[in-house]
Amino acid sequence: MSNIWDPGKWYCLLRHYVDAHTRASFCQLKIEGTLPENGSAVLIAPNHTNTLMDALIVLLMSNNGIVFGARADIFRKPVAAKILRFLKILPMARERDGNGTIRESMYAFDVIDDTIAQGVPYCMFPEGRHRTERVLLPLQKGIGRIAFRSARQRPTIVIPTGINYSDFFHYRGRCLMRIGKPFDVNAFLDSHSEMSEAELHQLFREQLGAQIQALVNPDPLPAPSAWRWLLLPLWPVAALLSLPLWLTAELICRKVNDKAFCNSVRLLAKVILTPIFLIIWAILLFLLLPWPLATALMMLYLFSYSIFYDIIYKIKA
Repeated sequence: MSNIWDPGKWYCLLRHYVDAHTRASFCQLKIEGTLPENGSAVLIAPNHTNTLMDALIVLLMSNNGIVFGARADIFRKPVAAKILRFLKILPMARERDGNGTIRESMYAFDVIDDTIAQGVPYCMFPEGRHRTERVLLPLQKGIGRIAFRSARQRPTIVIPTGINYSDFFHYRGRCLMRIGKPFDVNAFLDSHSEMSEAELHQLFREQLGAQIQALVNPDPLPAPSAWRWLLLPLWPVAALLSLPLWLTAELICRKVNDKAFCNSVRLLAKVILTPIFLIIWAILLFLLLPWPLATALMMLYLFSYSIFYDIIYKIKA
């Protein structure tokens, strides 16, 4: 089995494709700041509000890839575990999952240590679960355990990150990701060497949590401007061309209890179905229509999913 930090050709190919769809999920996506390149091991600590969308946005930080941690219970099915490993996601047990689960996933700490030693960033959502709020939950102990373990072997920094959405539930909103100043874990441990381990963990979580919170907007980002109404004449055709995509996504969303997952469902539906219906529409349109019109409709198809949700967003706003 290959190392999880080694991307491989199939991952790299899929990565560029998914990144493009991630960016297209927003009418505006802005990233403030960059990851430092000073030779330190890098841990990324973002707030967690929008399920899979958060991870895909964080992934845009680095062209070299990022390994993620996720709750261990979603790895129980062997097929799911293989897919998640291919996507560079490791199982991380929580205290409420029970001691047995924690023992089974302790190997993840060694894999994380190997990952960051290779210069690949590791991202962990330190709140332990997602919540559609702009106020952080208390940070869990895992981020401190990983950070301290690494810092006692090498220079280690934690990157506090704030992910801000104009809307948690509507597709094609706005997103601002703020990459904060590095939290030097080695300097922190050196300056508080008189503290007990429990006190160190508590203070570390408090300081890191405050830094992440400072990067999160207390109020939602302003709504997009009225330019979207200019797309209205194209909307009926765009809605028809993208019908198999958005209908599939919305039918699944109706069955989802936690609506924070809906934008992730919409993105995944687009990622999976776009190439399939690109082929289907190309065959039908070029068989039935003059090639100039078929070409124009194929070009519109590439943007039809975004146009459909742009107008829907404005109607619901």
